[in-house]
Parts: sequence; C-alpha cells; structure tokens
Amino acid sequence: MTKKERKAYGQNKSSSISKSNSLEKIGEFWDTHDFTDYDTDTPDIEFKVTCAIPVELDLLSSVEKQAKIRGVSVETLVNLWLQQKLSEQQAE
Repeated sequence: MTKKERKAYGQNKSSSISKSNSLEKIGEFWDTHDFTDYDTDTPDIEFKVTCAIPVELDLLSSVEKQAKIRGVSVETLVNLWLQQKLSEQQAE
C-alpha cells in the first residue's frame, strides 16, 4: 500500500473493532490483542494449501500426455502416482 493509499484509508475508514482510523493504530491494536477474542461473527472457511515443485520440461510434457490419455488433470495424475509410489514404499 502506498503512502497516498494509507493516508486515504485513514481519512475514509475506521476499523470496526479497534475503532482506529490509521493503519499504524490498527497495527498497534492487533499487536496487543488476539483475533480469536473478536471472532464471534467471522464465518468458518476451508482452504486448500498448494505448492509448486519444479519439474523438468520433458518430464512435464510426458506427464501431460499421460494425463490427457487418461482423461484427468496433470495435478490429479501426479497426486495419484505419488500416492501409489508412497504406498509401495511403505509396503516394503
């Protein structure tokens, strides 16, 4: 957030919980308070954590071809193959 945006924020908005109208004061408030104490109206959400792993281009191309043949996404195929390999390793 730019300095101009921070200034505009402070002029136009006030935090509903801390009642502060500057980002610095809102930050100070949350430095000394726990969000879970104010969590009564916040809906629970689920989210999925993903990560990226570099794969050699030729290998990726081969995986993409296999995924297309099987009618699944690359992600699905890679996860399936990794699960199968881990199951094999655990069975040894």
